Amino acid sequence: MSTTQRPNILLIVSDDHAAPAISCYGSEMNHTPNIDRIGNSGMRFNNCFCTNAICTPARGSILTGKYSHKTGIKTLADTIDHTQEKTVAQRLHEDGYQTAVVGKWHLGHGGVRDPHGFDYWNVFPVQGAHINPEMIEMGELKRFNGYSADIVTDSSLDWLQNRERDEPFFLMTTYKATHDPFFPNPKHLHLYTDEIPEPPTFNDDYENRTAAAGMNTAKVSIMQRKNHLPEPTPEGLEGDALKRWNYQCYMQNYLRCAHAIDENVGRLLDYLDAEDLAEDTLVIYSADHGFFFGDHGWYDKRFMDEESMRIPLLARYPREIPESGVSEQIALNVDFAPTLLDYAGISIPEDMQGRSLRRSLAGETPTDWRTSMYYRYWMHLAHFNIPAHYGVRTERYKLIYYYGEALGAGGAIDRATPPEWELFDLEKDPHEMRNVYADPAYAEVVLELKAELERLRDELGDII
Repeated sequence: MSTTQRPNILLIVSDDHAAPAISCYGSEMNHTPNIDRIGNSGMRFNNCFCTNAICTPARGSILTGKYSHKTGIKTLADTIDHTQEKTVAQRLHEDGYQTAVVGKWHLGHGGVRDPHGFDYWNVFPVQGAHINPEMIEMGELKRFNGYSADIVTDSSLDWLQNRERDEPFFLMTTYKATHDPFFPNPKHLHLYTDEIPEPPTFNDDYENRTAAAGMNTAKVSIMQRKNHLPEPTPEGLEGDALKRWNYQCYMQNYLRCAHAIDENVGRLLDYLDAEDLAEDTLVIYSADHGFFFGDHGWYDKRFMDEESMRIPLLARYPREIPESGVSEQIALNVDFAPTLLDYAGISIPEDMQGRSLRRSLAGETPTDWRTSMYYRYWMHLAHFNIPAHYGVRTERYKLIYYYGEALGAGGAIDRATPPEWELFDLEKDPHEMRNVYADPAYAEVVLELKAELERLRDELGDII
């Protein structure tokens, strides 16, 4: 049922928390009953994607409703320019919402660019720490004792409890978990001690793929060399035995971090229930990007593979969103900002590139909804030796162009890598194991997708 009442808004964003580690998305690895409460009493999007799978750019897109090439936030080194880009928080604040952000901000180079548009902010400097983290509260650096997810929730609840009650609120609660090095809350060390099944592509040999796949150094087999594991490696392990141990260590601790998020999401939802706010609050749960769970032998993100670019999107608002809804429509992180403005009754600026999901959340399928999406990763060989690339994903196909020295990072020639194309038929090859770009049977598909890719780039203004 539609209403003219402006909802409160609680936007929960986790770091690296991919949908396959959420039980309402079908996870067999773990159980997330509190996050499930959002999806089960609202809408679950099965095809929500980020447009650049790295922390800072993804967060910029969530806040502005724009792609990286429009915000200028293309890499981890970029900052948000509040003189040029007005965030959804600023727009809500100007229209009477009380606003706060607590947790990971990560939109300032080497530190924190003070969040604008928030009445209250308490954020980690850069990545932050899992245990006894430092946080910057309203400009003052403080140390907090305890586990990061608990601390973020404590601060969020304190602000909710002490807010003015006569205006709606917008609260961004942004967890550091499940980011590496996957240090769990010590009280959760007894969880997930059974062996985690390895994914079917764990021992991928990258045959019939581009050079980019083989170049990637974000490999489970060498995680211990990069200080991305929270436990020391047992002596004497090597080869496949070391890879298997790394995977178990990684995944068990990752899932413990996810458990901490779920516990704390439960605390936030319980507060809304106890204060009789649940009916009047739009609650959204998502993540900045996806993550590889040993798929193709990898961890981390960045690539345009499904595991990296797919993000969870769960939303509930009992006054308007039906229970137990499932959408297969292509949704994007640039849609979040216009969606929040729509629910708040604020006009969506013309320069926002996303679209409101409000009708989709009500269970409708707009006839003019997108059937393809554009992705671009800019950090050419900067981390894990992954080349810059862009591409198009439709409901069935994915075409990726690793442009290498043809463009380099940001248009400049960088270390040489050969330009290469990949095409995947997601219907026949959902794990993206077979590049069919050169297969004559897909020649017409290649032409159609290249035309669609150029159409999207032209429409979005990413012209080089």
